[in-house]
Amino acid sequence: MLPPQRKRSDSPGRRDVLRLGGAAMLGLLFAPRRAFASVPAARSLSFYCLHTGEAGTIEYFAGGRYQPDALHEVNHLLRDHYTDEVKEIDPDLLDLLFVLREGMSSHAPFHVLSGYRSPETNAWKREHDSSVALHSFHIQGQAIDVLLPGRDIRQLGRAALALGGGGVGL
Repeated sequence: MLPPQRKRSDSPGRRDVLRLGGAAMLGLLFAPRRAFASVPAARSLSFYCLHTGEAGTIEYFAGGRYQPDALHEVNHLLRDHYTDEVKEIDPDLLDLLFVLREGMSSHAPFHVLSGYRSPETNAWKREHDSSVALHSFHIQGQAIDVLLPGRDIRQLGRAALALGGGGVGL
């Protein structure tokens, strides 16, 4: 299998991401479905996808329910940027990100390194990085690797772990 190609020649590489000052990188996975009782009735998230340059603020929950059109927009934005394959992103993961960003007192967009990964992309990444899980939650749309500008990686990691919604890889 050939390695996936980046869509943009100016996309940052792994070393570039690690050099980003004031940013934090974490992997969030959300295996079990959870309810966050304190989450407000209207919820939106902002994303900036580092590999595609796409950005958006999406109100994915309003009027007491998840918004199907907005969820489709999230799914597209968080697609596998190597293959352009789209997969449904677990809304509970979005709620976890919402609570995390609020808990960090931030309104900055999440800078997305990896949302959904196709099985092929995950296999290729696993061949080149032993830390990539064989059955990664990225494949199910239940994990995301993000940066939150202006937040320390240790602080962000502790906040994510305190939510109890899954694992955090720093």
